[in-house]
Amino acid sequence: MNIVERVKKILLEPKNEWEVIARETTNTAELYKGYIMPLAAIGPVASIIGMSIVGMSLPMAGTFRLPLTSSIGSAVVQYVLSLVGVYVLALIVDFLAPTFSGEKNSSQALKLAAYSYTAGWLAGIFAIIPSLGFLMILGLYGLYLIYTGIPVLMKAPREKALGYTATVVIAAIIISVIIGWISHLLIPYPMPR
Repeated sequence: MNIVERVKKILLEPKNEWEVIARETTNTAELYKGYIMPLAAIGPVASIIGMSIVGMSLPMAGTFRLPLTSSIGSAVVQYVLSLVGVYVLALIVDFLAPTFSGEKNSSQALKLAAYSYTAGWLAGIFAIIPSLGFLMILGLYGLYLIYTGIPVLMKAPREKALGYTATVVIAAIIISVIIGWISHLLIPYPMPR
């Protein structure tokens, strides 16, 4: 299946699409190359445009733009760390499976992590216009994707899916915070004067 069709189906028909995904035999390299890497690039590319070309409006200070080298550096670091983050989340999903009466399966865990990030990656497009950054909240639809995908991919009973989802979401938040922290350590942002 091509990437556009997969994105549409996982967002609009997630319950049916998880069944299709569960039957697929996609290896890690194929999943990264054909899905994760292209979609994970949306936010970083949009942030380069938003931070360095469009700029951020600051009250009583005008529009502030980051130097292109800073925004590119930040985007590259963010991109690489997000690729690592998906894999780390998959390891956690797989590790937690027995705790919630699910089946350990690293391949299915990676698919769950990758496809549940779809909404968040697409929401990254709003970074093009920094004042619309609040719309990135639409990426929270990924929570529902995790919830609907866990029983299908990880074979967890439906009654344990909510607890499993909550635990995975907490892990994803921690991973995001760590990625943001590392990113800001590696690429300091100049501040307006």
